Amino acid sequence: QVQLVESGGGLVQAGGSLRLSCAASGRTFSSDSYAMGWFRQAPGKEREFVAAISWLGAKTYYEDTVKGRFTISRDNAKNTMTLQMKYLKPEDTADYFCAADERIHTPLSRLRYGMNYWGKGTLVTVSS
Repeated sequence: QVQLVESGGGLVQAGGSLRLSCAASGRTFSSDSYAMGWFRQAPGKEREFVAAISWLGAKTYYEDTVKGRFTISRDNAKNTMTLQMKYLKPEDTADYFCAADERIHTPLSRLRYGMNYWGKGTLVTVSS
């Protein structure tokens, strides 16, 4: 019903920037409403929340460790979501996953614990 494809990962030096994109498709995605978010999983660690954005983009929510460095945005006309990452640190190295959830009335602070639809991830490596 919902397909999510991430792009934009790569290798960057500490202090650098990277922009991730998520392209969403699917019959229900075009007709229904979804909150979206980014999660990441570092090697040997559990998946963790990064940022989320409401259906119309009016609300955003960030993990404390990325506040002020990462910016989440979306373009519903294009069915895309982006994560602009600045001042990257080696500890930001991880697979980054795009996610979506039809529970648009659920606070983003709760959706941080998991969403219903996932992409396959894109790898971000930050060298020191």
